Amino acid sequence: MDLDRLRPAQASAPQRSLRLAVLPWLLFLAAAALAVWLGWQLWRPEPIGDPLATSLVAFDKQDRLTVFSAELAPVVASDDSRLFGLVTSRQVAVIPARVDYAIDLGKVGRDRMRWDAAGKTLTVRLPALEVTRPNLDEARAQYLREGVWITRAAQDKLTRDNTKLAERLAVEQATNPVLMALARSAAKDAIRQNLAIPLQVAGFGDVKLAVSIDGEAAKP
Repeated sequence: MDLDRLRPAQASAPQRSLRLAVLPWLLFLAAAALAVWLGWQLWRPEPIGDPLATSLVAFDKQDRLTVFSAELAPVVASDDSRLFGLVTSRQVAVIPARVDYAIDLGKVGRDRMRWDAAGKTLTVRLPALEVTRPNLDEARAQYLREGVWITRAAQDKLTRDNTKLAERLAVEQATNPVLMALARSAAKDAIRQNLAIPLQVAGFGDVKLAVSIDGEAAKP
């Protein structure tokens, strides 16, 4: 009977040895975790400077930012008359054109920014979109000419006139409300992307960016 009473004590000896062996490792892991936490508290990145200065530096590196492009195909027509109206000709042209929409970031200063520290929100008001001069791709233009006799001089004049008309019509098409709305939306997205990373690197974390553009309709 005495031997039976001793067996449980003898069986628990390996368990105590295991606990004694594991305990130092647990203490080591706890100490390592505490050291990492203390290190983070001491060395975690603090905001550098102010968010407005950080944003202005990001803008200075780009100056002018193209935010959107539109491919257009103006259809124009011109007439030519010669020999006192005895010889007439007409040319219809479809000339592909590309128009870019850009923001002049050089015009963005501190007066166009506002920082809300409590809400971690940066408000930016951009200057109006600039529509570039249309880039006509006359190599891909399609022409339809009408006339019994079209001289070389008449053909050159018709082409020049249609080029001017196509450029003017491309500007009109590029400034229609639908394309302007798309370009403004693209501009806001581009500015948010260009400012979010520099602000995070500077230690400001996830900043809300409220972007507006001069000339857009005010939201109700």
